Amino acid sequence: MASEGLTVRADHIQIIKEDVTRMKLTNLTLGFATLALGIMSAASYKLTLTDPAWVGDTQLKPGEYKVEMQGQMAVFKGDKQTAQAAAVEEKGEKKFPYTSFESMDSKIQEIHVGGTNLTIKLQGAPASPKPAGSGL
Repeated sequence: MASEGLTVRADHIQIIKEDVTRMKLTNLTLGFATLALGIMSAASYKLTLTDPAWVGDTQLKPGEYKVEMQGQMAVFKGDKQTAQAAAVEEKGEKKFPYTSFESMDSKIQEIHVGGTNLTIKLQGAPASPKPAGSGL
């Protein structure tokens, strides 16, 4: 009878080990899923400037820029220049066919992200900017 008690205990230990392994695997999977969501949420968008344009206190030269929201800041990264400005993201009802921006006095006010219904509005912008260019 003593050996039967040991067998039951060994079975319980094996079950506990399997449960611990399963929990570790679940935690690892959840960690990777969280990391993937974090990377996906930091989306960046391509914007092409054909003329100089101001973002915040920085005048950007013509060229290709990657625009990325980092918290409440829009960060513009080019080959040689970086600029940032306070901004908010707004979702509209219609999708934009291509990426474009609106500016006033060479200051970028809004970016309409192509293929989405997302508009990035730079803070401190006047109420009615004029269309300025496309990001194609």
